[in-house]
Amino acid sequence: MKQAELTGLLCVIWAVTLLYGEMVAFWRPSLGSCSWPHQSNNASSSMADRDYVKVAVLTDPQLMDRTSLPLPPKSLALELAQFFADLFMRRAFHQSVLPLQPDVIFFLGDYFDGGPYLSDEEWKESLSRLKHIFSLSAPERYSNIPVYYLSGNHDIGYGILHSRRAEAIKRYEKEFGSRNYRFAVGKVEFIAIDAQTIDGNPQGILTSSTHDFIKNVSMDVQAYPRVLLTHIPLYRQDWTDCGPNRNSEIVNQRIVRSADGQEVVYQNYITEESSKYLLDSIQPVLVLSGHDHDQCHVIHESKYGPVGEYTVGTVSWQQGNLYPSFMLVSTSNFVPSTASDAEEAILTQPCFLPMQTHIYIWYLSLFALTLLALLLWPSSGVSVGHHFSDLMGLGKQLISSIKSRTKEKNEDLNCEYEMIWDAEGSMHLVKKALSTPIARTSEKNLAERGTAVMRPTARKNSSQEIEVTVNADTDTDAMAKLLPRASRSWTKRVIKRLVRTFRMVIIIAAVNVPLYVMLLFKDWIDK
Repeated sequence: MKQAELTGLLCVIWAVTLLYGEMVAFWRPSLGSCSWPHQSNNASSSMADRDYVKVAVLTDPQLMDRTSLPLPPKSLALELAQFFADLFMRRAFHQSVLPLQPDVIFFLGDYFDGGPYLSDEEWKESLSRLKHIFSLSAPERYSNIPVYYLSGNHDIGYGILHSRRAEAIKRYEKEFGSRNYRFAVGKVEFIAIDAQTIDGNPQGILTSSTHDFIKNVSMDVQAYPRVLLTHIPLYRQDWTDCGPNRNSEIVNQRIVRSADGQEVVYQNYITEESSKYLLDSIQPVLVLSGHDHDQCHVIHESKYGPVGEYTVGTVSWQQGNLYPSFMLVSTSNFVPSTASDAEEAILTQPCFLPMQTHIYIWYLSLFALTLLALLLWPSSGVSVGHHFSDLMGLGKQLISSIKSRTKEKNEDLNCEYEMIWDAEGSMHLVKKALSTPIARTSEKNLAERGTAVMRPTARKNSSQEIEVTVNADTDTDAMAKLLPRASRSWTKRVIKRLVRTFRMVIIIAAVNVPLYVMLLFKDWIDK
């Protein structure tokens, strides 16, 4: 495969990857991986769509703001984090939820991250983002889809903040309506309560109003099955199993109160006493909650029998859950007359969204693989075997040069040179092995002649011997020259390979970066 073909293949791989990660992955729920429970439940297969109202339940978007991360407000890093978190939820809503054609939409609270602590200007900015993500600023587009809201602790705070930041509750109610209310969907009644006040100071106005609302509900005749909506889940014992759909560790009961013990500073679950009070007063057949950011299905015991609770996971991928989700609820359009009909009156189905973190990890992995492929792929017209043979040849040359030099050095170590004088007075150097003993007479003669002056003939012969020695070192010089040449050659090849890789990366980026930007703004801009 040539370089141009490899570059083209990588361009296609990147384009397919971006199309899947930025668009197709969000189609999975609406393409069949998740369906309305009354359509998939065997017991209700005979029921038609007209017998049920389709409800989509979302919770804990917790739009990021200056309180979310230790970053300066309006910094580029914070703006990017906000943008990609918002974009994921907008895609999830428009490509996963709305294509399922829900009749009603529930939001179970925590729309903002630092809601009570935001100034009015910051709160309005976050509200504008929320409306844009879920198209709440254009109600005419979904005028046939009623939307119901529930207050969360990140929207109005716990009891300790209610007296200190009363404006947080006022602006919430002005935008989203009452914190405690009831409504009917089909032949099922939903009871929405402000869970942040139920465990507060009994003498407080907000806690008293919540308890008064619950008391009024309990006194009314129950004509339809009831579903309790609470942002904070009901009490559960520590290490209670949450079922197969949970991915994070179990969160145990924790509640923190103020110094006087009257107001709640923080709580994971509603207290055991308040939970029993809610179950016995409202008598729900199902409880839907949020706050935990992960799926959980538990069974509560009440004096009227067991009651199931589904805690819905967060819809955001930046709220500590790698597996964002939402829930589909089918509520009956008929009044159940038998026990079997009562079981089919309210059906639930959790739905999971794409794992955005895994998508970004794959992008980084594909980028690394792309660089490796471009760096290591052979040049056009040259095979991988040719490069390998070049490397082997260079290695053999170096090894042979080192071996020849080592052999000559070993021979020199095993011998010595002896000066021999002929009759004419000329000196000759003769190589003599170390194993041969040196005659004492020779040493004597050598000592006697040690003060003699070397004649021109001797100089000539000596220079010839030196020339022989220099010729013996020729291979060493060749090896010394070979190494710098090889180094220069490899440096040149590396530079050429880097330049070629950079050029190919630019080509791939020129094709796919515009595609990525187009996919980003296609989903972000109002249609």
